[in-house]
Amino acid sequence: MVDVSQHTLVPDHVLIDDAEIDSVLEEYGLSRTDLPKIKYNDPALPDEASPGDVLKIVRDSRTAETSISYRLVIE
Repeated sequence: MVDVSQHTLVPDHVLIDDAEIDSVLEEYGLSRTDLPKIKYNDPALPDEASPGDVLKIVRDSRTAETSISYRLVIE
């Protein structure tokens, strides 16, 4: 079977620790539930991702070097 997460068009999905999550949420004045959601069975997620985790998604950008977004993993 093909590992979708390794495809060149799929951006990097990185699990982040609680300290980084708290820093990001404080910077933007958000709570975890305010973040966009991603389902735990999405094929692009790392195998160790579980509901309640937060991912940092790093994409290439045309106007900046990279674009970073965050997603909350849900069931």
